[in-house]
Amino acid sequence: MKKIAVIGSGSWGIALSIYLANQGNQVKVWSYDNEEKRLINEERKCMFLPKIFVPNNITCSNDFEDVIKDAEFILHVTPSKFTRNTFRQYKRYVGDKPVIICSKGFESESLKTLDEVIKEELPTAKIGVLSGPSHAEEVSQGIPTVLVIASKNEEVLELIQNTFMSEKMRIYTSKDVKGVELGGALKNIIAFCAGIAAGIGLGDNSFAALITRGLNEMSKLGEILGGQRETFYGLSGLGDLIVTCLSEHSRNRKAGKLIGEGKTLEEAKKEVGMVIESIDNIDVAYELGKKNNAYMPIIETIYEIIYGQLKPEQAVKDLMTRDRKSE
Repeated sequence: MKKIAVIGSGSWGIALSIYLANQGNQVKVWSYDNEEKRLINEERKCMFLPKIFVPNNITCSNDFEDVIKDAEFILHVTPSKFTRNTFRQYKRYVGDKPVIICSKGFESESLKTLDEVIKEELPTAKIGVLSGPSHAEEVSQGIPTVLVIASKNEEVLELIQNTFMSEKMRIYTSKDVKGVELGGALKNIIAFCAGIAAGIGLGDNSFAALITRGLNEMSKLGEILGGQRETFYGLSGLGDLIVTCLSEHSRNRKAGKLIGEGKTLEEAKKEVGMVIESIDNIDVAYELGKKNNAYMPIIETIYEIIYGQLKPEQAVKDLMTRDRKSE
């Protein structure tokens, strides 16, 4: 039995907490919200996973020190845009505890990945990145899931693999922190595109092409930014891309579908009701592509849909009628 701190009480943070609690661990969750704390501690519910019972060996607190002080490691599960500010508030309590990044995204102001953000704030931090094809709804129900933990630290890899492994979850290890993190961040944008494709009524042929060419763009930019190309054809790249593009569980796909159906960006955000990492990071991927001279027509096109006046139907025509080239 391990004592584990989870920073973030959204659907993914609670899903991981439930899984770890069901494996016999003691889990403390930090939440900024008093009502979420009350729901978890008193009603054993999560507002984002309404059908799930929260086990009694999970407690929730608004106090960072209380959550972290006795933990063996920390799962950081806040939206990417809040990572730096949240980490600044609890970094004094980290010490030598590993910090495992379970969020997927970038810091938009600096164009930095989340491991870079945490390293800037605490250069001595032992960092890991947990990623892969995983919907919170299914993990909370104990549906078999396979993930990858990436770290430069061998002890971190062993700790997380040993803690998480069971008949309900299989964990692979990787040293490619950058590749695993970028795969998780960039696939959200392609999933948003898949939602738009669904919203305007495209078919299986279109989805297959989008996933294939989207993966090409992910791996191209990811390799430029320091990831290993083969990582993008593994769990945190192709695996996560497939599950996020094709599943109705995906909030990124759902938001894109609403846009494809004619909703405004603000209407889509309101209907989804949770943070949509793809929308928060489309401009980052676009800027990183331009900065590094990476030709990424899908990401450039989705940028124009969100921030320009490009209509989804016209976007499809533009992508299909680009100059001829070899694969």
